[in-house]
Amino acid sequence: MALLRIKSLEQIRYWDAGEFGKLIGLDRIPEVKTLRTKIDHLAEHGNVADWGKELSKYWMAQNETLAGTLYVDGHVRVYHGEQTKLPKRFVSREKLCLRGVTDYWVNDCLGQPFFVVSKEVNEGLLSVLEGSIIKQLLNDVPNQPTKELLENNKFLPRFNIVFDREGYSPKFLKKQWENHIACITYKKSVSDSWSEEEFISTEVTHPNGEKDVMLLAERGIYNKTEKFWIREIRKLSGNKQTTIVTTNYHLSAAIIAVTMFARWSQENFFKYMIEHYGIDRLAGNKLESINETQSIVNPIYRQVDSEIRSLTSKLNRKKAEYATVILDEDIEEKQVKAYIITKAKLVDIISELEQEIQNKKTKRSDTPRKIAISELPESEKFKAFKKTKKQFVDTIKMIAYRAETAMASIVAPLLSNQDEKRSIIRQILATDADIIPQINTKTLLIKLHNLTNPRNNSYVRNLCQILNESEIVFPGTDLRLVFDSVSMNSAPCQDV
Repeated sequence: MALLRIKSLEQIRYWDAGEFGKLIGLDRIPEVKTLRTKIDHLAEHGNVADWGKELSKYWMAQNETLAGTLYVDGHVRVYHGEQTKLPKRFVSREKLCLRGVTDYWVNDCLGQPFFVVSKEVNEGLLSVLEGSIIKQLLNDVPNQPTKELLENNKFLPRFNIVFDREGYSPKFLKKQWENHIACITYKKSVSDSWSEEEFISTEVTHPNGEKDVMLLAERGIYNKTEKFWIREIRKLSGNKQTTIVTTNYHLSAAIIAVTMFARWSQENFFKYMIEHYGIDRLAGNKLESINETQSIVNPIYRQVDSEIRSLTSKLNRKKAEYATVILDEDIEEKQVKAYIITKAKLVDIISELEQEIQNKKTKRSDTPRKIAISELPESEKFKAFKKTKKQFVDTIKMIAYRAETAMASIVAPLLSNQDEKRSIIRQILATDADIIPQINTKTLLIKLHNLTNPRNNSYVRNLCQILNESEIVFPGTDLRLVFDSVSMNSAPCQDV
């Protein structure tokens, strides 16, 4: 279902039940009710969390180079329902504060996912990194330096974590480096500019193999508050200087810059998964209690803070309006009176706004910014959706996405336009095929029908050749899967 972009169980009822059944060795695919019951059972009794951790560890072990640099970013799943009043959080793609759940995804530089951590209470990126993600990475990331190597080389990192400027904190960077975890991120609040003479033209290679030239400069910056050195690397693009900071003291400035800018692969992953795999969809509507000792932003504080920002914006507009009301030369007496009256009215409005803002600020200072969930008003209390079912479905979608990515990488070298590789795989996955058991040779022949043109058929033949080398056996049988494509000049085989 995931590979065919069927985004919900309910949509399966509109597909051919018999054809789907053949794919899994049954007469027909189970009904929606049966599928839903089965998934509920697996989510409740199948140790989904342990399964996800084992898969993550397996994927990292498959490619130790990619697992050495992890990308972490939050994605908000907006909830518009009425079952529970989830806390609000800022959704950058909507430019609004909306109710929802924040999923923190961990990916590699190519955008391939390892695991995801969901939080109904938005603790912030740094809190989730420290409390959940880094603990798992310390256990999962393969080929980490031994204790002896770390003691002999104080600049050797265990692995690298890349995140956006939301996580920029010298205190956090120092704390993680004390455990030999290197961080790469953007720097907040950069006001100075470096001389253009410092920037050197440097040839770089992106993770997808594409070559580029960047203007890069580097300095060592001593943080007086935390009392430690940080590498600061800047990229010059026109008049703009993009600032990167890192605690990795081994990699070159070029590799650090490429690693940081590869973070967009994760943004592209979110966009693709929303469009094609429906990761924002609810997997179930069952609720569970939440730990009421957790802290959350006080709704009253948030409301007062919002009112202050609104009033401040209005005040600035009135001050600008006051400054534009001026007297011209050779003005008449009536106009002078109108000028005085207009100015006086604006002064009164400005004074009232300033007083109202001051009152609101006093109220905000007297209101605690965070309170325990148990202290929320009854109208704001909420429950969380059960995580296990969503985690189960998301794990299947991660497997499907990785399978699609693996096949896309096979056909990619044959394409002049790399943007077409996933669309080719989607077309192949949606193409009809004949399933032919060959008991004598202990093979299960899969003959794919012709695609839209001969060029795409050539991609299929190359893909089939690679897949056949893997010698996969169909589950529950001793039949080895053999993939082939129907010849352009021959009639398709009969379905079996």
